[in-house]
Amino acid sequence: MIKELSKSIREYKTASFLSPIYIIFEVVLECIIPFIIANLVNEMQAGCGMDTILKYGGILVLMACFSLLFGALAGSCSAKASCGFAKNLRKDLFEKVQDFSFENIDKFSTSSLVTRLTTDVANVQNAYMMIIRIAIRGPLMFIFAIIMAFIMGGKLATIFVVVVPFLILGLTMVIKSAMPLFRKVFKKYDNLNNSIQENVKAMRVVKSFVREEYEKEKFSVAAEDVCQDFTKAEKILAFNNPMMQFCLYAVMIFVLYYGSYVVISTMGAEVNVGQMSALLTYSFQILSSLMMLSMVFVMITLSVESAKRIVEVLEEESTITNPVSKDFNETELVKKVKDGSIDFIGVNFKYSKNASKMALAGIDLSIKSGETIGIIGGTGSSKSSLIQLIPRLYDATEGIVKVGGVDVRKYDLEFLRNQVAVVLQKNVLFSGTIKDNLRWGNQDATDEEIKEACKLAQADDFIQSFPEKYDTYIEQGGANVSGGQKQRLCIARALLKKPKILILDDSTSAVDTKTDALIRKSFTEYIPETTKIIIAQRISSVQDADRIIVMEGGSIHGIGTHEELLVNNPIYQEVYTSQNKAGEQDEE
Repeated sequence: MIKELSKSIREYKTASFLSPIYIIFEVVLECIIPFIIANLVNEMQAGCGMDTILKYGGILVLMACFSLLFGALAGSCSAKASCGFAKNLRKDLFEKVQDFSFENIDKFSTSSLVTRLTTDVANVQNAYMMIIRIAIRGPLMFIFAIIMAFIMGGKLATIFVVVVPFLILGLTMVIKSAMPLFRKVFKKYDNLNNSIQENVKAMRVVKSFVREEYEKEKFSVAAEDVCQDFTKAEKILAFNNPMMQFCLYAVMIFVLYYGSYVVISTMGAEVNVGQMSALLTYSFQILSSLMMLSMVFVMITLSVESAKRIVEVLEEESTITNPVSKDFNETELVKKVKDGSIDFIGVNFKYSKNASKMALAGIDLSIKSGETIGIIGGTGSSKSSLIQLIPRLYDATEGIVKVGGVDVRKYDLEFLRNQVAVVLQKNVLFSGTIKDNLRWGNQDATDEEIKEACKLAQADDFIQSFPEKYDTYIEQGGANVSGGQKQRLCIARALLKKPKILILDDSTSAVDTKTDALIRKSFTEYIPETTKIIIAQRISSVQDADRIIVMEGGSIHGIGTHEELLVNNPIYQEVYTSQNKAGEQDEE
């Protein structure tokens, strides 16, 4: 875990190294200062003159200034190192998620990934800052102060032999009790974030069904659950500070009482006033260093679970890479898609290795370049699963998928996906202008190319009706455009890729039949060489296709033209009849 996280330090190694170095100088100076003060007290007790006092005073001021300087430098370096480390860690996490396949994304919930990128990274950042600063300062202060305490106090310093093990034992018990609670609480954080995310995303649905009170109650339960676990953990950690304070004051009382007795009874022969004053300072330094270490341990206890969750993402290997098997190496990767032909050869597919049932079974299919293929079938018939294998959003469990006559696993992923444009069921627009969104398809697209793509997608007319036209700002998620407008913008965005294969996964469901027909007509006239695959619920959306595939239970139930399927496929007949009857009833 430490090895994986340390990779994110990178350019901040120097700052991470300098911080402990500055702290060493700071601690050494702080530990020498009481020694100088003790000598000054002894000199004053012996009746020294002002010149001696000024000399010692000058030394103390100089040492204090240098100690302050080294402390400031250490603080600056540790802040730079920890913030930089957190920046790199977030960047590494985000880039890792970008490389994930759909199968990897399915493994982690969205809310969990958000928590890991925010709360978990913040916890690790705080722990790292403490490790390179306080975790260095604490032990050094403890060691130097103990040495100086025995030098100055002799047998009086044996009090620390009794107190320190007691503190270490107590601290160990506190951490051991708190760790399991922190482990639980971060999983509940995911549930809390998930509740927030779902509510904000579905705000219109919540308000239309007047379910605000229900959502408030659901959130309150999740928040209360997190609060209770944190309260339990904090109650346990709260024992740490009083325990440290008790030991600190007990040691000071002992030193004052017994030390004063020794000074008076021996007339300063064994321990003098200067030594006792230094011993008091060192006792404070020893116990305060232990308090520092306890803070570090508490922060580390809190961050260990966060670190594990972060490393879990960093160590997750994408199930789809270049290349995915030992059969292909980097030099053999194909970086050109010859045409839009597609072949499925003995394809079986399931979403998880542990799944008991195949989502797709026995798929054998050949599609010629430039063909228009319709796919129809009931909910759960795996229509979307079929098309997601083409651009390698998932890999076939068994069998081969070919594009342009080449196994998709031999393609460079970027080149393959640039030639296969998919407009998925869930259309997503990003914050920014219409142009910004459309240029996701081709960042170098000219205004003329953008307008042409929008005309093909039947989007130009409604864009021209906006005051700002193509510079109209799209709110997050496309909240200020209708469902049909959003679909047409997503189709235009896909067309700007100028793909060899265009896949519309139920992407015209929110547009009227007339607009749907116009979009299909534009495809036929303007992109005849592009292979077009249209998944739809309405037969009217696919009946003009060269061939129509009927899916049922993850298998191909029938293939043919509209007329052929009306004659020989009972599922297609049933869907056609039910939709036509509904249309006739509407006309009546």
